Amino acid sequence: MSVKMRPFGSLQLVWVCLGLFLATCEASPSNEVYALNAFKEAIYEDPLLAMSNWNVLDADPCDWNGISCSIARDHVLKLNISGSALKGFLAPELGLLSALQELILHGNNLIGAIPKEFGKLKYLQVLDLGMNQLVGLIPPELGNCTSLMTLNLESNVLTGELPPELGNLNYLEELRLDRNKLLGAIPGNNNSASNSSIYGIVACSKYVNLNVLFWVDNEIEMYLSCITDLSARVLMNWSASSWQPTGFCRSSQLKFANFSYNFFVGSIPKCLENISGLSFQGNCLDDKDPTQRPAARCGVNPDHQPAQNGNKHEAASRPAWLLALEIVTGTMVGALFLVALLTAVQRCKSKPSILIPWKKSASTKDHVTVYIDSEMLKDVVRFNRQELEVACEDFSNIIGSSPDSLVYKGTLKEGPEIAVISLGIKEEHWTGYLELYFQREVADLSRLDHENVGKLLGYCRERNPFTRMLVFEYASNGTLSEHLHYGEGCQLSWTRRMKIVIGIAQGLRYFHTELDPPFTISELNSSAVYLTDDFSPKLVDFESWKSIHSRSEKNAGSIGNQGAVCVLPNSLEERHLDVRGNIYGFGVLLLEIVSGRPSYCKDKGWLVDWAKDFLEIPEVMSYVVDPELKHFRYDELQTICEAVTLCINPNPSKRASMVELCTMLESRIDTSVSAELKASSLAWAELALSSSN
Repeated sequence: MSVKMRPFGSLQLVWVCLGLFLATCEASPSNEVYALNAFKEAIYEDPLLAMSNWNVLDADPCDWNGISCSIARDHVLKLNISGSALKGFLAPELGLLSALQELILHGNNLIGAIPKEFGKLKYLQVLDLGMNQLVGLIPPELGNCTSLMTLNLESNVLTGELPPELGNLNYLEELRLDRNKLLGAIPGNNNSASNSSIYGIVACSKYVNLNVLFWVDNEIEMYLSCITDLSARVLMNWSASSWQPTGFCRSSQLKFANFSYNFFVGSIPKCLENISGLSFQGNCLDDKDPTQRPAARCGVNPDHQPAQNGNKHEAASRPAWLLALEIVTGTMVGALFLVALLTAVQRCKSKPSILIPWKKSASTKDHVTVYIDSEMLKDVVRFNRQELEVACEDFSNIIGSSPDSLVYKGTLKEGPEIAVISLGIKEEHWTGYLELYFQREVADLSRLDHENVGKLLGYCRERNPFTRMLVFEYASNGTLSEHLHYGEGCQLSWTRRMKIVIGIAQGLRYFHTELDPPFTISELNSSAVYLTDDFSPKLVDFESWKSIHSRSEKNAGSIGNQGAVCVLPNSLEERHLDVRGNIYGFGVLLLEIVSGRPSYCKDKGWLVDWAKDFLEIPEVMSYVVDPELKHFRYDELQTICEAVTLCINPNPSKRASMVELCTMLESRIDTSVSAELKASSLAWAELALSSSN
């Protein structure tokens, strides 16, 4: 999410500039370096190397990634590391960045609570911690950040009530609290009869016996002189001008507020109703428009029995002829609607639909008009967004993120666990080309059916809110990459790794030879292999959407009633023709599996270049084996190294096919239960024997 700075008023700007000048005397740069280093230490996983140049020995952090400093380079003004898949905690020491104006950590995997020390950042204008996994209460100390203009805490796991102190944010313009687990009432007083003025003349004749009148906070005394028998008249003439706003009613600059998908109760504050960008849906509020959660999910039992009884009584009192007229009218309207519907369906079927061929003929022009086939996804399950929201706990259970998409884990009602990929493209950037690409990808993925391939369960496509999602079966053991490179490689014995190798090979053989047209993985690596409970591999292509932005810029189109006008890109063909590239990737993946090393690292460079010296020399072949492995079978290691050599041939036409590779691996590698026992006793003996020869 991009956050734009909004201009302050002139008085506020002067105040901030004066404060930054004074801050030069209050805070030393060493404190700020200490604070940044403390934040880096709280991050235990940085897969995209967003903080790779944060040097703890460097006294000047102004050139670090994500850091912007003042002109004099004496204070940190901005810290922006968004969409970087960081895993870790928010360090309380960040509260020492006394001149900080923007803190943007949107779209990571940060956990833990929001430190109360953030309340010390009195010049902070933007605080964006959305799309993380933060828990606990919103600290009331954030109300001390009186310069704050944007507060984004969306899509976390925050609980508890909203602190009234947030009403101190007088300059707040944008507030995002949606998709958390927040409770209680929304701070802000509601106007009612107790603080309004009464207009019109009171009918005095109706109150001739009135003795005592209590009417607080109104302006009506001038109309009560005709009631002469009042023995006690208590009239507190508090005018509406004396009413003092509380909570968010004090945030007079607020232009956008999203409270959706929490558990707020009570009423929507009247002072917020005039805000154009306002959302309250999916809560437990008294207001039924917008739609709120079902009462059962709010922990209360609905009590609509009196209203139902009243309706029954009213229906019973109607004359019989009126009831008969309603039935006849309803039947006629229903029949007309059915005829209109059948006519519309028939017309839609009669319209010609031009399908995109798998291969274009030489006569095909570069620019053609393509009509999206309404039958393309007829056999694919279509989920609605609300169903997936419930399954994924209001989209709070994030298990992966990238600049292009988010991955949620969920559980369908009385069904399997699922992984939901939500594309991160905004509606204004969605073109006819992208819609066509999305539907073709869904149709392409839906035809995959193999035990070593992640199964597409369905998709979600909605306009309001704009949604494009893919729903896959969930593999509970994470990715192969996590097991190999993040401390869990000890769970992968030699036999288990060989079982994974065979499964991947069989999945690729299915892609390349059993499908017409063939299918390929966009980026075949250890992150594209998911593991089940018994460590069976599942190939999943989550990366096919990475280049969709660049493609959309080159191939813009528009969707109309008749279809999509777009450019047919060569990449749609290459998607099914990059078989040789997949075979090369399989060779690199084999090296990853046996060595436990990533395909590239700074110390060793490219894995293929490092391993070439060991692949064909028996005396040193064992050097490629993962040191974490206590036992391995030497003959199977030779088979793997031979397969790698066949895969990484610089000439793509000379690389082996997956049929040849799969046959070789299946015939030479034993993945039975007894193989594990043989490995421990024979591997080192075979190695010693080969070395002596």
